[in-house]
Amino acid sequence: MTDDGGMRVAHGPAPVFARHGSLPSATVQPPDTRTGDVRGTARAAAPAPVPLPEAGGPRDAVTRLRAHGCWYPSANADGTEVAFICDRGGVPQLWSGSVDSDEVRLLDSSPDPVKEVLWSPNGQWIAYTTAPGGGEHTRVLCVRPDGTGRRLLAGADPASSAYLGCWSHDGSSVAVTFAAPAAPQYGITTANVVTAPDLADGRLTDWADRGGRATLLGPAAYDGARGEERNGTPTDARAPAAPTVRADGGLSVYLIDPDGLVSPALLTTETHAASLRVCDLSRDGSLALLRRGPRGRREAVVRRTADSESTFAMPVADGDPWIGRFSPDGRTLWLRSNADREYAGLLAVALDADGGPRGVSLVAEREGVDLELLTFAHDGRTAALSWNVQGASALELVETHPTRKPPDETGPARPVPLPHEVATRVTAAGAGGLLLALSGSQRRPGLWRAHEGVSMLRTAWSSQDEDAVPPGRPPVRPVPLRLTARDGLPLSGWYYRAPGRARDEPAPCVIHLHGGPEEQERPVFNPLYHELVGRGLDVFAPDVRGSLGHGRSFVDADLGAGRFAAFDDVADCAAHAVMAGPADPTRLAVMGRSYGGYLTFASVVWHPDLFRTAVAVCGMSDFLTFFAGTEPWIAESAAHKYGHPDRDRELLRSLSPMSRIDALRVPLLAVHGEHDTNVPLGESQQFVRAAQEHGIEAELLTLRDEGHDFLRADNRRLFRRVAADWLEGHLHV
Repeated sequence: MTDDGGMRVAHGPAPVFARHGSLPSATVQPPDTRTGDVRGTARAAAPAPVPLPEAGGPRDAVTRLRAHGCWYPSANADGTEVAFICDRGGVPQLWSGSVDSDEVRLLDSSPDPVKEVLWSPNGQWIAYTTAPGGGEHTRVLCVRPDGTGRRLLAGADPASSAYLGCWSHDGSSVAVTFAAPAAPQYGITTANVVTAPDLADGRLTDWADRGGRATLLGPAAYDGARGEERNGTPTDARAPAAPTVRADGGLSVYLIDPDGLVSPALLTTETHAASLRVCDLSRDGSLALLRRGPRGRREAVVRRTADSESTFAMPVADGDPWIGRFSPDGRTLWLRSNADREYAGLLAVALDADGGPRGVSLVAEREGVDLELLTFAHDGRTAALSWNVQGASALELVETHPTRKPPDETGPARPVPLPHEVATRVTAAGAGGLLLALSGSQRRPGLWRAHEGVSMLRTAWSSQDEDAVPPGRPPVRPVPLRLTARDGLPLSGWYYRAPGRARDEPAPCVIHLHGGPEEQERPVFNPLYHELVGRGLDVFAPDVRGSLGHGRSFVDADLGAGRFAAFDDVADCAAHAVMAGPADPTRLAVMGRSYGGYLTFASVVWHPDLFRTAVAVCGMSDFLTFFAGTEPWIAESAAHKYGHPDRDRELLRSLSPMSRIDALRVPLLAVHGEHDTNVPLGESQQFVRAAQEHGIEAELLTLRDEGHDFLRADNRRLFRRVAADWLEGHLHV
């Protein structure tokens, strides 16, 4: 379940447009009429920068992991230094170093995981986002490149949240999206939402040991009675009577001066917002490019900064939030968009002096392939396009201002060979240079430099190939599998065969389901899969309907009641694993995280005789309690994908695994982060409680200091070990 609601069915192929022809006029939407009132009362109070003490401890990790990864690079203007995220100290932290040496330094030694990094164009500041306590509430900080001057820009209140937008081109301010602390939910009490109070009496809701690390407790910690809150009030998480979308959801964007010399300037605010991020500012500061909207209905918006009026809006694809950029003169907007198309391509929007559209042209596309990442050199004249080709990345460079061509056309594409399968981020590094975060099936994520546009060089401090796994146990390279769902929809996935078995020997197999659902299974090294195949378990990781990378119709095929077909996709994938794997039909398990955890809950109650056991990680078990407990902006975004909790209440109830708990037959392990406010911990608690009430073996692993993503090395290892132990034991490997 990620952030980033009307039923809509899958549609046929999109019209084919000429490569440089104008798109239909319907693509250019009228100026936006839903602009937030920047003078109204809905906006959050401006965050005030807060100086922080220097990050304590040495300028290096105290305890280094032998196996680690590096990702999310952001270079200074001349490309000689790079800031990045690395977990060599056991948690994702902010580091920096020279691209030409093996010397690196830790810029923030706090234990809060770092999620995003952006170096200012003037080189004076590095802005970054952290998740205090590992939870979903994030804050934006900045620090000088030498590690001094660390300060908090937004998100000081533990109940608030903030995330990064772009820097202004002169580096004087950074755009920050800010969500003020939520007001109390109307009508929602402990009778509606399962909570996780501090340790009191050892009952089910207290499974996290407050004094130590994560613990795994099963039936011994459960007394067989209905769950109770600490005040003794019975809880019933399955039938909330109150409305389930919070009335206070709203996001505001401020331009903040890290030096604190100028007060934060409100750029825009929107109530009931699902997402809102500033992706670029024109060089003169007059125009802003925003990405907003719920999942499946994202859009790009051009907004004048002087009066906050929207001048242009266009649908854009889900996936990477950095959707485009203005040309240096501000008269062309380059966008990664799938407007009126099945797959995303590169579009050029000609703008007039006031930011209004004069025309839209499709300038780069690949048949049956999504444009996944779009970035530009610092001068704005060279674009790097990363295409998603059946899960792998294909990178090419194009000139966006070639000589003797109109301003909305590009030069010929120059392919850039990649040393590993998948690029997760591409960013500018000096004049014509690029930095890439790459990953592959045989290695952990690392950072590479594109030298003179084509030659790829690994940075000296990035993780080594041999760091990926212990010696003597090389990673399994997956093979693609393709199948057809029972309703005719093409499906695909990656099959990992446990080593040491004969080609045709049936093996216990785990069907692993990714999150999102707008994520995609990629051929990259997955430590969980490595753990499972090392235990003798095959893994089949499919893309069921709703996944990215297979076209817009595929993403929309699970909307509303179409989600029932996604349940059948899981069963069809399991059957195909038996036929083509070959998986042992008597030793199948289903496992997934986030939305995949929801599908896991759903699979064992909709197909109760198919799987022998299941592991559900951070999954929703009841949509109504999920909407009641999640963050307001996540609820706004999810309503389009799953259904509105007021208007589509009966549909959501029928799609909720809790509504069919009587059908559960197999033992189940649930895993959840204690600070998860995306999918609250109560979603796993209530399903495990109900399973135990029905006499089914069920246990819950609560991970300390984790949110929706497990980011700490110790917790990740514990999760993998416990999950593998559970699956190995119940599949009788």
